[in-house]
Amino acid sequence: MLMLSLAHKFTASPNRELGFALHDVARLLRTYSDQRARELGTTRAQWAVLSRLHRCEGVKQNELAEALDIAPITLGRLVDKLTAVGLVERRDDATDRRANRLYLTEKAAPALKELGALAEDLMGRALAGVDERTIEAMHDGLKTIKANLKYELTAGAESK
Repeated sequence: MLMLSLAHKFTASPNRELGFALHDVARLLRTYSDQRARELGTTRAQWAVLSRLHRCEGVKQNELAEALDIAPITLGRLVDKLTAVGLVERRDDATDRRANRLYLTEKAAPALKELGALAEDLMGRALAGVDERTIEAMHDGLKTIKANLKYELTAGAESK
């Protein structure tokens, strides 16, 4: 059993503390998003697909999987479910007969409106007490961290 001693307090560098904080916040945000998505009878994963598809409608299924950082087979199952309830439709790609392009249906509009309102409420609660300048600075910093990590993953894959 792991015993945490109050007598010895380990202090990590600010960089490591930020890493711990990012991990904790991401986990809590996922948990809270899952909880709130259930209020609308959906899942966080389905919500992510609909939201990303709203921003880049007509994208190839494999491109959407990459953008969402999920396996193509996982996205395929999510799209199957969203297609079954009439929110998404697959269309053949005009230039590649092996590929599908994904489109939202008219039925998706009200769902997206509800999800948008939910997202605003959820993030409003999560960011309560944080001013706009700080939010912008955090967003800029997170974009840089994301770009750095993507570069390292790509560079690491190329060096193998």
